[in-house]
Amino acid sequence: MSTFQAPKGTYDLIPPDSATYLAVREALSAPLRDSGYGYIETPGFEDVALFARGVGESTDIVSKEMYAFETKGGDKLALRPEGTASVLRAALEANLHKAGNLPVKLWYSGSYYRYERPQKGRYRHFSQVGAEAIGTEDPALDAELIILADQAYRSLGLRGFRILLNSLGDKECRPVYREALQGFLRDLDLDEETRRRIEINPLRVLDDKRAEVQKQLTGAPMLRDYLCEACKAYHEEVRALLTAAGVGYEDDEKLVRGLDYYTRTTFEFVHDGLGSQSAVGGGGRYDGLSEMIGGPALPSVGWALGVDRTVLALEAEGIELALPAATSVYAVPLGEEARRVLFGLVTALRKAGVAADFAFGGRGLKGAMKSANRSGARFTVVAGERDLAEGNVQLKDMESGEQRPVAVGDLVAVVQGELA
Repeated sequence: MSTFQAPKGTYDLIPPDSATYLAVREALSAPLRDSGYGYIETPGFEDVALFARGVGESTDIVSKEMYAFETKGGDKLALRPEGTASVLRAALEANLHKAGNLPVKLWYSGSYYRYERPQKGRYRHFSQVGAEAIGTEDPALDAELIILADQAYRSLGLRGFRILLNSLGDKECRPVYREALQGFLRDLDLDEETRRRIEINPLRVLDDKRAEVQKQLTGAPMLRDYLCEACKAYHEEVRALLTAAGVGYEDDEKLVRGLDYYTRTTFEFVHDGLGSQSAVGGGGRYDGLSEMIGGPALPSVGWALGVDRTVLALEAEGIELALPAATSVYAVPLGEEARRVLFGLVTALRKAGVAADFAFGGRGLKGAMKSANRSGARFTVVAGERDLAEGNVQLKDMESGEQRPVAVGDLVAVVQGELA
């Protein structure tokens, strides 16, 4: 056994389970690729200040959960705890917003890191697929992203998820609500840390999951009662577009999510089969984030969907994805001449788009056939000196057990026909 193990709160993706994760990533990103979103990849670490300014110093993500470190050169960096700030930074640095085609539509996939108590569905290293539409204020864009996420989940067969929807207002109406909420919260019996949060970001108190806090929030002022006419109209249009598209949602007046940059539309996808860690994805509009990190005014909207959480949701619903066979043909050579010929046939099969593998290591027939069984291959190709002398190989159907000779030159075409 190795001396080393994966760090606490992390995991290794290994076959065969890793195939499910790859299929989930593919399904979550497929609707984006069909809707004008281009792929972007950013570094796994960024300047600490990018997240402190963008995500918010008052958030648990920045104050408690971010992996921050100082390099030998004195740079203060952090492993990325989320994707939006990095993607917007990259778009601004590359001047994508100046190309004259707004919104800039980008999607990404990668690993993110937060230091928190490990538990089922919550890891210190996790995988997400995300999307950002940068530079346009349009309720249709908010609706588009919610619809695309809904489409992605449904393409996997998921049905047990719900969409929670809210509006957080904007710089015109939220300050008035903030003051009213602070006045209400200051009269509650709360711990010192929560009282500090009241002064920095009182909306986050509404998101507190502790029962003793939620009990006291009964009667708290609701943001919907303070929305300006423009925000009300914007939110109603988002709701109308979702309804017209047949996408169901639930209004959740306490939904604020854990990031400071959200404005107006905010949403979350939850799955009731996951227990307390029910969120599988979410996002919202962040019209002021560009200015927070030193860019121009670029109203934007986006989301991130958890790959790990989505896999757990599939398990909760008992869904097994129809994954393509890792190996369709397994070649078993008997003797050196057969080894050279079958290796050439495996290469030809792969070039023809057929997943093929080879019995490496010079094992005997019995051991090689066990490997063929374990590979899950539909067909096994076996050849010895007598077969080759006749210009043939033996093609065995591993499902039916039927075996027949096939001419060496015909094997690729025959296998393609059988697998079609």
